[in-house]
Amino acid sequence: MDKDTLMLDAEERMEKALVALDRDFGKLRTGRATTALVDSIKVDYYGTPTPISQMSSVSVPDSRTLAIQPWDKGGMALIEKAILKSDLGLTPVNDGKIIRISIPPLTEERRKDLSKVAKKYSEDGKVALRNIRRDANEGLKKLEKDKVLTEDDLKKATEEVQKLTDRFVVLVDKKLQTKEKEIMDI
Repeated sequence: MDKDTLMLDAEERMEKALVALDRDFGKLRTGRATTALVDSIKVDYYGTPTPISQMSSVSVPDSRTLAIQPWDKGGMALIEKAILKSDLGLTPVNDGKIIRISIPPLTEERRKDLSKVAKKYSEDGKVALRNIRRDANEGLKKLEKDKVLTEDDLKKATEEVQKLTDRFVVLVDKKLQTKEKEIMDI
């Protein structure tokens, strides 16, 4: 492996860490309805944990309502039970054809809790970025030890890795700011 391959690998892994952060942020409930809210909920469907999106169509008819229409009417009660058991604190309403979930406005206390969770997610993202930086630096040191890189090249490459890490940390901070603003918006 050469220096350029190492750098590309580090950048790809950092981009994946950002995608994972976006996925975590998508699970956080803001005052708005989004299909991502029910993505992580699994229904015990014929003995198999099945995501709601794989057994029904999930839509957002308006900003405060989620509509779940199961393809198999027998799964309605199971979906309803799974939503009630989830930690979202939402109450589904079943009309026999569609399960509707009204997203209530968040209380100030709940907003602060969600903001703390968002900060934790972003901190986890930064830890992942630092781990990737450490791996890249170790790879560079190995290249120097194997006489592929000179000491000066190692120093420059290490600085490049640091700049790359700094760039992604700034992106994580921006994503956190955006998410906190979204959470605190009334």
